[in-house]
Formats: sequence, structure tokens, C-alpha cells
Amino acid sequence: MTYALELKDLRKSFGKTEIIRGVDLAVNAGERVGIIGPNGAGKSTLFNLISGRFEPSSGDVLLNGQRINGKKPFEINRMGLSRSFQITNIFPKLSVFENLRCGVLWSLGYQYTFLKFLADLDDANERADELMEMVKLDKKRDILAINLTYAEQRALEIGITIAGGAKVILLDEPTAGMSKSETSRFIKLIKDVTVGKTLLTVEHDMGVVFGLADKIAVVVYGELLAYDVPDAVRANARVQEAYLGSSAAESQPAGGH
Repeated sequence: MTYALELKDLRKSFGKTEIIRGVDLAVNAGERVGIIGPNGAGKSTLFNLISGRFEPSSGDVLLNGQRINGKKPFEINRMGLSRSFQITNIFPKLSVFENLRCGVLWSLGYQYTFLKFLADLDDANERADELMEMVKLDKKRDILAINLTYAEQRALEIGITIAGGAKVILLDEPTAGMSKSETSRFIKLIKDVTVGKTLLTVEHDMGVVFGLADKIAVVVYGELLAYDVPDAVRANARVQEAYLGSSAAESQPAGGH
């Protein structure tokens, strides 16, 4: 069986310190997976290995059955995987529209050229307009990204992340720093814009994880402690002890979707 994303005995060491210690994970196309774990568990390192920022010490990362170890992040992106970061990563001096248009150019076949005026690229402009509506920023079209609210900047980054048409999306703490109401709206936005896509998200907010994910992967000290549907993870005694804590697990709302 070919998975959208598969990790096979993935390991990463820095010097003599092993950070990721033999992780096996298989994600089906269209699944939403939340990755949780205490600080220092290796979650960001795992994302860096998947997206090509780090190269594994051993083991494999497969995207739609293709081994992507050793490929550069832009090569992996062009194969259909896109990632957002903990720190908002946008072009602050460009407008919302211009940010999104930059995100769609390569996927539409426009490489680096000085022979075309961007305003004349009808397909790129139309796609950017569509993305603006998807991330609810169409009323902010000509506003510079630096002047958006924090939540709007995060929404813009989501738009840039999906702009290239990637089928596998990695979101690193997408709701960090948001208020409760902003978080609630953002969860709905993420669900809407990732319909039909495979999603992996690192989150510390358990409400976000249990409200968004089809499955939850629990990483502790670089190892995969559990990987199951939310209700099973919530009931897992080892997870409660290692990360959630019994009281935290009991306080989660019923239902995982």
C-alpha cells in the first residue's frame, strides 16, 4: 500500500545525542494527523526531517511512495509537500494579494523571468483571488501584510502554504498566540482549506488537536508513544502519564472530530 506520507525507522542525531529514535508512521491520503508531545520531544525536528530542512541520520521518509531523503526543501515542495512555520513567514512589505500571487507562480509554470508583467498573468491573478476568498482575506486585498492582525497574518501564511497546490500540508503550531475566539475560527479555516488534502499539524493546544485531527501521534523523547484515533489516545494510560496527565485527559470534550 502506498501512503501519502510514511516514516520508516526514522532517526536523527546531533553529535552523540539522538533526538528522533526510530519513528515509524504511516499517513493515508486525506487524513488529518495531530502531533503532540512535551517540549523537547522532537516534534519540530520531525517536521524538519519530513520537509527536508534536516537530513535523517538513518531511516526513510517517503512521499506518495517516493523516497525524499536528502532532497532540498524546494524539491520536496515541488513534489507536493508544503509547510508553514511556528514563526509567521510572509513578505511583510507586499500586499495580501501579492503574497498569494508569489505563492502560485511556480505551480502555474512561471519560473524566474523578466519577460512577463505579473499584472498580465491572468491565471495567477485569478488563483490568488480564489485563495484570498478561501482564507477570508478578500477584503484586505491591497493591505500590506505587515499591517494585518496576527491572526490575519497566520491566515495569509496558510494561503501561501496551500498556494502551490501541495497535497500534503505540514502546519507547525498554527494557532499559537491566538485568542480562544481566533483559535475557533482558525480551526474551521484549516478544515475548509485542507479538504481533500493530507494534513499534519504540531500543536500544544489540546482543544485544537482533538477538534481537528482524525488521528493523533504522541511523540515522547523522540519515540512514537501512540498513534490512534483521538478517543483511543485520550484513553491511553501511557499517554496520560507521559503527556496529558490524567486530569487533562479527563477534561477533554467527548468526540474527536
